[in-house]
Amino acid sequence: MTAGGPETARFRELLTRVLGFQLDAGRTPALHDLLVERATATRSGGIDTYLMRLSQTGPSDPEVRALADGLTVTETYFLRGADQLRAFSEVALPDRMGAQRPARALRILSAGCASGEEAYSLAIAARAVVTDPSWKVSIVGIDVNPSALAKASLGRYSTWSLRETPADVRERYFRPDGREFVLDPEVRAAVSLSFRNLIEDDPSFWRPDSFDIVFCRNVVMYFTPDVMRSVIARISGALCPGGFLFLGHAETLRGTSQDFHLRHTHETFYYQRRESSDATPPSLPPTSSPQPRAEAPCATAALDDISWVSAIGRASTRIAQLARTSQDLPPRTPDAPTRPALDLQPAVELLRRERFAEAMDLLGALPTTSEDDPEAQLLRAVLLTNGSRLREAEQVCAQILSADELNAGAHYLMALCREHAGDRGAAAEHDQMAAYLDPGFAMPHLHLGLLARRRGDLDQAGLELGRALDLLAREDASRILLFGGGFSRDALLTLCRSELRACGGGSW
Repeated sequence: MTAGGPETARFRELLTRVLGFQLDAGRTPALHDLLVERATATRSGGIDTYLMRLSQTGPSDPEVRALADGLTVTETYFLRGADQLRAFSEVALPDRMGAQRPARALRILSAGCASGEEAYSLAIAARAVVTDPSWKVSIVGIDVNPSALAKASLGRYSTWSLRETPADVRERYFRPDGREFVLDPEVRAAVSLSFRNLIEDDPSFWRPDSFDIVFCRNVVMYFTPDVMRSVIARISGALCPGGFLFLGHAETLRGTSQDFHLRHTHETFYYQRRESSDATPPSLPPTSSPQPRAEAPCATAALDDISWVSAIGRASTRIAQLARTSQDLPPRTPDAPTRPALDLQPAVELLRRERFAEAMDLLGALPTTSEDDPEAQLLRAVLLTNGSRLREAEQVCAQILSADELNAGAHYLMALCREHAGDRGAAAEHDQMAAYLDPGFAMPHLHLGLLARRRGDLDQAGLELGRALDLLAREDASRILLFGGGFSRDALLTLCRSELRACGGGSW
């Protein structure tokens, strides 16, 4: 049997079924070794027999626990993710205390708690906020790795686990014992630990409105898309309306769930479950009147005196050396759920040729269902933005975001509208949301860099422009057409390099 043989491929399929993991080809050698190890340890009589047995197991089978032990990463430490813990302490806990004042009880879930550092960190943070002894705060820690849970139950940790713990917190909640530190018994008592496979539905555990706050950080990123959707739906159902969900910094609900509002405070993103009445679209702040289009500037010209949206407005006339439009660009747009597709190709082609009015006429001639189609609406917002009809573009973006708060493209276009209105703070906020929701999206980083340079923050400008430069090199061509403001990839790259030099970023 070889590492890349059919037995290993079958093993990968079975692991996806019982654990929900999305295991890429890069892990094939490790999977092969684990397969041989487990077949030997269970004395199955051979690889084929072991695979047959595994195909008949359920998510809670002891062998699945052993496999989870060999596949999951348990490296963590106390008070990890200080920005999210601040949001937990200063936003989520006070909000939920207000909602639960009659019951005077809060229930918090640490899903994927590993060796317990996260669950106990939440208990420590909660003690600093919920000081009234009449309140009861209970924390549930669950994990699929039995060895990690066994370690968590001991409450004994090394200095490595406390590497980010302030001295005063360490002195208050830990007692040195040889080369380890023993956690305070009252903190341990606030946390209950149990084995649980997130892909397994257990109605007795996932009861409606069971939790006020859920931490599920760096867990769902390992699941297949279908498993992730089902897990998030399960968590959503168990959260109280208005309850909070914290994911890992690299995880988003974009394309996964519409049950949550996206929140951004303390320099971090997290989610709040929608209330049943959350159907009102966000109100629009006032904007200034659109400005007429003018002759296109060179993309490498300094932008000190004009905003980026003004530069887009001036880009209707192609400058030959910056606009190489020989590519055959596809019409794909991001952020759209699967549905019967409207034929937007003719309008996209007119966009490429900068015949915005004709493209709008084509969109207007589409069936009335296009008014609810996110792709058509996003294209309409793009055309309005490029045509300097910013107020109308903002209204369309607001409609898109009222139905899908996690639409990265609409957030970026809204950022342009807000900059045009002189509200640079809101512009940066929408850019940050777009960049968080779609880490591969170059344009929000470019816009953030230009905004930072205009306010004199050259360090931040350099960071954002450098990120944009890296992402633009591999950005999808159709997305450059949609969101590049009429500039080609080469023009945008040239602009990034020019702005980086202006920030003192070297030769580029």
